[in-house]
Amino acid sequence: MARRERVMRMSVEQPMWRALAGYRVLTMMYAVGLFAAAHEEFARPWLAVAYFAVLVVWTLATLPKVASAAACTKPFLTADLTLALTGILLTPVADAAERVHAGGPTLPSIWTAGSVLAFAIKGGWRWAALASTLVAVANLIERGGPARDTVHNVILVWVASIAIGYVVEVARASERTLARALEIEAATRERERLARDIHDSVLQVLAMVQRRGAVIGGEAAELGRLAGEQEVALRTLVSGGLVPVSRASEDAAQGAVVRAVDRDEDETADDGPADLRALLAPHAGALVSLAEPGAPVLLAPAAAREVAAAVGAALDNVRRHAGARARAWILVEDEPDEVVVTVRDDGPGIPEGRLAQAEGEGRLGVALSIRGRLRDLGGSAELVSVPGQGTEVELRVPKDKREANDPRGKAEQR
Repeated sequence: MARRERVMRMSVEQPMWRALAGYRVLTMMYAVGLFAAAHEEFARPWLAVAYFAVLVVWTLATLPKVASAAACTKPFLTADLTLALTGILLTPVADAAERVHAGGPTLPSIWTAGSVLAFAIKGGWRWAALASTLVAVANLIERGGPARDTVHNVILVWVASIAIGYVVEVARASERTLARALEIEAATRERERLARDIHDSVLQVLAMVQRRGAVIGGEAAELGRLAGEQEVALRTLVSGGLVPVSRASEDAAQGAVVRAVDRDEDETADDGPADLRALLAPHAGALVSLAEPGAPVLLAPAAAREVAAAVGAALDNVRRHAGARARAWILVEDEPDEVVVTVRDDGPGIPEGRLAQAEGEGRLGVALSIRGRLRDLGGSAELVSVPGQGTEVELRVPKDKREANDPRGKAEQR
């Protein structure tokens, strides 16, 4: 069956870059507006005009540089911070001395914070601390001393940028953890699907060879013993297995990456819904009675096949544990929102705690072949067994295709 790789990306960082781009444009306009409102008070307004011309062109031309972590390179950050520091140090030259001493705004004003925030988002709190410290030194030089309002602004930028940088680092770590969890879930689901297929075929054949070999004796007994050893080894493999290491995105702004291998939808999709009755009909026989509605019971093709396979696994358990002559009944109910299939037998029932013991021994027929299949369809499988009164397995699968295909649907596994 064809496979395809499904890639999911998750990032809380990308919105920060978009917000930073908007912040840079707005603060550039604010700085220009401050100058326009007080340009007559500047000692050298032509110097301020030249600086703002460079600032406007730089801000608009470098918007793509603040679109993602990959685009925001170290040379860009260095040049951007240099432009901000230059504007701060040019303020005493361009503006009047009395305005500077009175606490007037620097030429770039709050645009400088955008440059510091770019350091924080790109490199975390350490980069933010470095950039904000350089800005603090430049502001102190511009004012000629540690004035109260200057110290206040410096501390505000320093604390805010470091806090944002720390939040970004925590968010990245959380994304990697979430990606790892989702990838483990995807790998576990794939492993369970393979385990179901193996249980329905290879493991059952090995178990049969082991039993028949012990009955026949001689060389067949040795063959049966080897088959038993391979069955145990294979059960251990499918119940454990390896989980691939989660990937990290080449572009940090794209966040963590989860890759899972799925069946190709184009390969598995059929022309329309399948009639569950047609898939269950082959199970009917002398010892198995099938009761079904008169109208077609329609499900998504993949869901119908999985339900039929779960019914087959339940009947296999009847033959294996209730005896070759045990009778079984299959009841199909077509409800408005779901399809309910009940498999009942007249065997001796299952002793209390036997299913948990079987799972501990790696015998996952009920856990994977029945409950696992229904869980993956967004449905549920309930098993009721009373010693001496047989066993009843109730399978419920939702009709809605989107819910049935959602592995994280509202499944109730009992």
